[in-house]
Amino acid sequence: MHEFLAQTDPRNAWLPVMLLIVIGVGFSAMTIVASIIIGPSRSGKGKATTYESGMIPTGDTRRRFNVRFYIVAMIFLVFDVEIVFFYPWATLFPEAVVGRVGGAGLLLIEMLIFVAILLVAYFYAWGKGVFRWD
Repeated sequence: MHEFLAQTDPRNAWLPVMLLIVIGVGFSAMTIVASIIIGPSRSGKGKATTYESGMIPTGDTRRRFNVRFYIVAMIFLVFDVEIVFFYPWATLFPEAVVGRVGGAGLLLIEMLIFVAILLVAYFYAWGKGVFRWD
């Protein structure tokens, strides 16, 4: 009986989580300390220069960028998040079609509304000329 109570103790349920946190923090600290101890510490003219894709940088560092770069990046993130939402939906939808969950039509309509909203944003950006690189 005592063993059963020890297994159901909530403090024992947190032991794996705490162990994982300790391992993660320990590994991070060990990696930082090892890179400081083992890593090269030479400095010189070559290390002080700006590195930009293996080429010598030219021009002013405060050059303005077109806002299209930002908008394309945001659209990429939106579609990236969309893919993340598709995974749980795709795993639940076959079960709904078979009838174990119920409401397959509702799931399909919800996803179609979600995709339609994203397509409206995509076509809006397309109409504004975000994807033209002139």
